[in-house]
Amino acid sequence: MLVVVSPAKTLDYESPLATSKHTQPEFISDSAELISVCKTLTPADISGLMKVSDKIASLNAIRFEEWSETVTTENARQAILAFKGDVYTGLDAQSFTEQDFEFTQTHLRMLSGLYGLLRPLDLMQPYRLEMGTKLANTRGTNLYQFWGTKLTDKLNQEIEQHDHKVLINLASNEYFKAVKPKSLTVPVVTPVFKDCKNGNYKVISFFAKKARGMMARYITQNQITDVEKLKQFDAEGYYFSESDSTESELVFKREEQA
Repeated sequence: MLVVVSPAKTLDYESPLATSKHTQPEFISDSAELISVCKTLTPADISGLMKVSDKIASLNAIRFEEWSETVTTENARQAILAFKGDVYTGLDAQSFTEQDFEFTQTHLRMLSGLYGLLRPLDLMQPYRLEMGTKLANTRGTNLYQFWGTKLTDKLNQEIEQHDHKVLINLASNEYFKAVKPKSLTVPVVTPVFKDCKNGNYKVISFFAKKARGMMARYITQNQITDVEKLKQFDAEGYYFSESDSTESELVFKREEQA
């Protein structure tokens, strides 16, 4: 069983590292190709392209300029410890044991606009380049065209090494579009998290992102490789709703939060 999640815009390169183990990103030459395009962008270009403030645009222009194809512990840190958004708050990898890191290295993958596909312990330099960015490049007009079938092919290759051949999709729609589900050789199961609001259950972005991270944590800490066991997930009040679920979509509900 392999799990995919989205990256985060917010980064953390200051906190103490929970592990010293690290690996190298597999698609680093592809990343370098994208960086060569990004280095031609002015802060004003970046601001318009990414719809960000001048301050964030200037920061990312510097990041692109400083990015190096030579990745070391001096200029990078493990991806799972570098990302700091809502998903990663739920995941809380800072509290992982070495055994947790070992399991997640085999069972979790992070989709990335710049790096394509990251293992948790892959060293990652600071960047911001969302998958939905319409960045013209040598392979097309956006990042979906740039990555093509490469990420799907790699996921197929990795899942073949697992006993339980299924992909658990905990990524956002923007990022999972970079995967070609029809080209996957295994079924895809998507957990969906709905919170009660004014008597109706719906996906609330902030809560859903954190819940995806909590699910990834639950899988890691319990070393789950069987989809059926996902239904036992009950962190922070969520419960499995069998009547709302299908084979490919597992719905978890939670009552209204105070």
